[in-house]
Amino acid sequence: MAKPLTDQEKRKQISIRGIVGVENVAELKKGFNRHLHFTLVKDRNIATPRDYYFALAHTVRDHLVGRWIRTQQFYYEADPKRVYYLSLEFYMGRTLQNTMINLGLQNACDEAIYQLGLDMEELEEMEEDAGLGNGGLGRLVEEADDWLRHGNPWEKARPEYMLPVHFYGRVEETRDGSKWVDTQVVLAMPYDTPIPGYMNNTVNTMRLWSARAPNDFNLRDFNVGDYIQAVLDRNLAENISRIIVLYRISTLQDIIRRFKTTKKGSPGRTSFESFPDKVAVQLNDTHPAMAIPELMRIFVDIEKLDWDTAWDLTRRTFAYTNHTVLPEALERWPVELLETLLPRHLQIIYQINQVHLDRIAALYPDDMDKLRKMSLIEEDGCKRVNMAHLCIVGSHAVNGVAEIHSNIIKTQVFRDFSDLEPEKFQNKTNGITPRRWLLLCNPGLAELIAEVIGEDYVKDLSQLEKLNDFVDDAAFIRDVSKVKQDNKVKFGQYLEKEYRVKINPSSMFDVHVKRIHEYKRQLLNCLHIITMYNRIRKNPTAPFVPRTVIIGGKAAPGYHMAKMIIRLITSVADVVNNDPVVGNKLKVIYLENYRVSLAEKVIPATDLSEQISTAGTEASGTGNMKFMLNGALTIGTMDGANVEMAEEAGEENLFIFGMRVEDVAELDKKGYDAMSYYKKIPELKQVMDQITSGFFSPRNPDLFKDITNMLFKYDRFKVFADFEDYIKCQEKVSKLYQNPKEWTKMVIRNIAATGKFSSDRTITEYATEVWGVEPTDLKIPPPNEPREAIEETARALKKM
Repeated sequence: MAKPLTDQEKRKQISIRGIVGVENVAELKKGFNRHLHFTLVKDRNIATPRDYYFALAHTVRDHLVGRWIRTQQFYYEADPKRVYYLSLEFYMGRTLQNTMINLGLQNACDEAIYQLGLDMEELEEMEEDAGLGNGGLGRLVEEADDWLRHGNPWEKARPEYMLPVHFYGRVEETRDGSKWVDTQVVLAMPYDTPIPGYMNNTVNTMRLWSARAPNDFNLRDFNVGDYIQAVLDRNLAENISRIIVLYRISTLQDIIRRFKTTKKGSPGRTSFESFPDKVAVQLNDTHPAMAIPELMRIFVDIEKLDWDTAWDLTRRTFAYTNHTVLPEALERWPVELLETLLPRHLQIIYQINQVHLDRIAALYPDDMDKLRKMSLIEEDGCKRVNMAHLCIVGSHAVNGVAEIHSNIIKTQVFRDFSDLEPEKFQNKTNGITPRRWLLLCNPGLAELIAEVIGEDYVKDLSQLEKLNDFVDDAAFIRDVSKVKQDNKVKFGQYLEKEYRVKINPSSMFDVHVKRIHEYKRQLLNCLHIITMYNRIRKNPTAPFVPRTVIIGGKAAPGYHMAKMIIRLITSVADVVNNDPVVGNKLKVIYLENYRVSLAEKVIPATDLSEQISTAGTEASGTGNMKFMLNGALTIGTMDGANVEMAEEAGEENLFIFGMRVEDVAELDKKGYDAMSYYKKIPELKQVMDQITSGFFSPRNPDLFKDITNMLFKYDRFKVFADFEDYIKCQEKVSKLYQNPKEWTKMVIRNIAATGKFSSDRTITEYATEVWGVEPTDLKIPPPNEPREAIEETARALKKM
């Protein structure tokens, strides 16, 4: 088999990543050496690979700064409506390669680094993934993620915009209204990261906040950890993450400051009548919910607006995206916590709730149950604030992230709110960026597509439908298959190096990577692995399509069952991978520290994507879209975005199995009896008996007792009910995989159908249907000289 091209070799062939100009390369080399000497104070004798990475990062950043400043200055002059996206989760991954691609510098940088005698892939690997998320590809705060220990060349501290965030204290009622006094202050320090558009000279800003103690603040008095530990769930890491959410407060103060700075034509005191016409705030899930009472506090307590005016402005400003239908994932904050930590905000929440309940009572007289269900304050047990209800009541638009998810939140989870204000609820199906999830991570496929349909698909993913014309093209089928095989060989080498397991690159790469949770049903996958193992052991000479099953993801720190699921998978892997009878027919790998940069490696190499959540539990998923775009076929339930993927590609081009939402509801009505499936499905019985007996944990036979008890007695996600259909569907997968031509034709149909799942489409829908904004076409060239940018810096930065 021919040795696959390296990513660097592929990039040199790809025009959509920029041209290699002699002047560009010379300029980049000059900038690289300048930063190595004058920024890092190193020379080639003592510089390390990390130094070289930083020198390259600073060189690329130089090409951002002028565009960044000019973009902000343009916004100041044009005074458009601005959108603020408040989120606890920004899965940035690495920045260097993404920035080079968006600026059209990838090939020129590759050539410059090559001429300097360095390895671009080695430098890219020096960059840490940004630790800016909690689920899926994020941290989940199991251990400290010290991604900033070597510094971050992409961010710019803005100490001049440091803001006070108040905690504790008490509320005094005065002639001038409520006054929050005797507070303790933490300073919120902003850090800005430039976010470049793709080949358009626009550079927007991601602003993050870091806590700083004021000089007169005694950190020993700010005993947040101990306090929350006493009233919440004793998990310090999770508690701290909740407190971090409160720094959304500083974002609202920052928004007000910028509004006052850019607002024109308001003599004297600032008028806030136009605030919703100039500001849109999107709440990404319930994490930033406290932004709603904070904006009310600023309007009422500081700007002295009357309550009704302030509430009208607030509701017209905020919109809320829901990301889950699981009740335990909808945040509920103890009133006791807020009463101590943010007493004024709690007062405001109570007042918001009172006005809201008065309206409900007027519409539904004597319906106490509806008042209870729709209240922002839950009275059962520990008194809590329902943050999802706060977001719904305080927003003018509420959306789910896939059609099936949006229907569920309208008809089930938030039905009473949807009945009250049906026009508020809508759908915005998630999307992914083809720049990172194709150009960056799969250059071979990106160039192959460009060769047959042109390069415009990078900005308009719907053009991928043109690939349908090539479904029967023998040369294109061959080339798509070769790209996949090259990616598999490369990833197989990575797995062998990292996990010391010899991988058969001709085996089917069967991949299940996502947050570990019972509803995502990694357990169902594990039962299938054991079933395949038992079949091989039973008849070693029978035909068997070799598989490499790859599972990865993180478990929340306090989620015992999720950790036990990981333990079971790795225990099964130990048995399977070391059984000489099995050999290369079946291998199981558990990916450690699954993150964006690892996803960029595994997704292009995947043959089969596992999206097997219980129908009605997955909001959308975006991994399913990434796999589809990169030429993997999907085995999945009709859940989340799988439904729309099947609509776009045709259900016959996915491997769909299992219960539908209505089937799950019907089973709930009659009662789910796991034991009945165990008794009637022999292979399931064998698998469960092996786990129960300690076959996979001989030193501790009872190790997986919690898992088996859950599956038999408490399984909300009905693993056994879908087991038989899942096994049969996997047999169809294996049968098709034996026909490479037909498999690849299905792959092409899937890639051709991914146009809908571009984040460009998603954001356009948000812009036009939620935020009420039009794209701002800067039409400004990048500055030709650094001096030109420097001359504008002082004035422009004041407006950021």
